[in-house]
Parts: sequence; C-alpha cells; structure tokens
Amino acid sequence: MTRAEAAAPEGHEAAALLERTRSAVNPQLRSTVESLPGSIRRIAMYHFGWEQADGTPASGQAGKAIRPALVLASAQALGGDPRQAVRAAAAVELAHNFTLLHDDVMDEDPTRRNRPTAWTVFGVPDAIVAGDAMCALALRQLAEDPHPAAAQASARLAACVIELCEGQQADCELERRGPQDVSIDECLSMAEAKTGALLGCACALGALYAGADEEEVAAMDAFGREAGLAFQLIDDLIGIWGDPDQTGKPVGADLAAHKKSLPVVAALASGTEAADELAGLYRGPLDAAAVQRAAEAVDRAGGRDWAQGHAADRMARAVHHLSRAVPDLGAAGDLLSLAEFVTRRTR
Repeated sequence: MTRAEAAAPEGHEAAALLERTRSAVNPQLRSTVESLPGSIRRIAMYHFGWEQADGTPASGQAGKAIRPALVLASAQALGGDPRQAVRAAAAVELAHNFTLLHDDVMDEDPTRRNRPTAWTVFGVPDAIVAGDAMCALALRQLAEDPHPAAAQASARLAACVIELCEGQQADCELERRGPQDVSIDECLSMAEAKTGALLGCACALGALYAGADEEEVAAMDAFGREAGLAFQLIDDLIGIWGDPDQTGKPVGADLAAHKKSLPVVAALASGTEAADELAGLYRGPLDAAAVQRAAEAVDRAGGRDWAQGHAADRMARAVHHLSRAVPDLGAAGDLLSLAEFVTRRTR
C-alpha cells in the first residue's frame, strides 16, 4: 500500500471535494465566460455544458474540476484561505478548457462529455477562436485579481500555456511517426508537458496564494506534475478500456484513432509477438473488431500492466514531493484524496 493509499480518505470524499470546488468556482467561471462577445460566448457556454447549441439552457456538467480543486486544496494545505484563490482556480480551469477545444479540433474527436464536440457543431474556425478567447480570459482573471500573488501566478500560468503548446506539438509530431518509432521516454516527456504541466501549475498557484516560499512552490509544482503523469496514464487506460457510458466516447476510441498513448507505446516496445501484431494493426484502418484485437494485443504485450504500475510509481513520487512542502501530510488530506481519485477513477 502506498502512502497515498494509507493516508487518503475514501473516494466519496474526493467526489464531495470536487462538488464543493464546483460550487465555489463555477459562479466565477460562468460570469467570466458570459462576458465574452455573443457568438463566442455561445460556443463557450455550449462547451461547458451550460447551454444547448441554440442557446437554450442546459444542465450539463462543466467538467470534473480536478484542476481548480488542486488550486484550492493546495492553498489550504499550506495554510492559506482557499476563498482567496477562487480567481486563480477559475483561471486554471479556463486554460484547461482552451486546450480541450483545440485538442478536439486537432484530434477530430466527435464527442466530449456525452455530446457532440464544439467544432462539430459550430465549425473548426469558431471552435479555435473560442479556445483562444478562453486562454485570454484565463490570464485576465489573474491580471484583474488584487491578490498580492496574482502577478507571479499570471507569469507562471503564461509559461505553463507555452509548455502545454509544446506538449501538444510534440504529440502531433509523434502521431506522424510509424507505430514502433516512438520511445517511452519521448511519450512520457510529451505527457508531462501536455498534462503534468497544468496540474503542477494548479498546485503552484495554490501555494503562491497561500504565501508559500520558493522551495514550497517548487515542491507543489513537482507534486502536481507527478500526479499529472499518473492522471495521464490512467486516462490512457480509460481511452482503451473505459466504459462508453462513463467516458462519453466510443469504446477503444484512442485505438481507433491510432493514438500512441502510453500503454500502446509500452506494448509496442515490449519486443513480443503481441507487439508485432499491434504494430501491424496500427498500419491500417481499425474497425470495431480490429479495435478489440488491438486492445487484446496491448494487454498481452504488457502495456496495461506497465501503465498501471507506472501510475502507482508516479503517485508515490508525487506524495514524496508533497511531503517536502507539507511535512504533516494530515494537513494535506484534500490533496491526498484527489491523488487517490486520480489513480482510481474510471472516467
């Protein structure tokens, strides 16, 4: 049992924490999105699940709220007032959703959160512009925040956005290569930039708003990055074996799209017969039957076990970094609850 497993509350506490985060952050998030110009606002409101495509109200969920929860929980763990970090939490969630809008376009994903993606409804140009506007809103949230940490937080979030773009570009470049021409180290570096960077930034912003020193902020950033890699590993597993009713995407969606996710790359690098079979499948179109065979090949080649084991290892590293900033892990119960949720979630 890892330290996170020993110390973290049960999963229902993480769910309650995420719900509290949505209650605290969503009013700020929604009022900010509603400040956008009309046509862009409609796309953003649709993306967040607050409106239908025609502008009528909807009761969709704006997201899991993991990143804003990390901001608030980090501030609290370091002795700050989470209520003062709500703008920072909203900024992080806006930056995250900017990447989702653009990723959906680049990956040509047809669904998100159990309904058509924004680009399939409003078109590619409008979806990209809405994503750009969300990125600007994220930085404006911090620019207008009177908190003394806001300037540092704004600079840190801007640097993070650049790293996110670097990670996305690396992802696209890796996808252009042959099935067995991508190394695990390259894939991990890409995942840290594309996923770990924003989770690290969320934790660092929470620390800044709590008045933490430079070493504590760095430790919290490292905690978030390692947790982010664990998150991505679990996300990649869900992308292959997740329940469509839970994920909102077709079964084996990542395989059907020939994605070189971490379990796939680990399987391809295994040197097994199953790896050769998977590589052959990845060279052609994948219908439902081929997707099933590819999933079985990833499993037989050890990709599933490797991803699960590596996620646990990354989370253990994350807790080690957390203990540098918060020596008494009892004060970091919410962060540990989120860490446990990351490694046990199914969607």
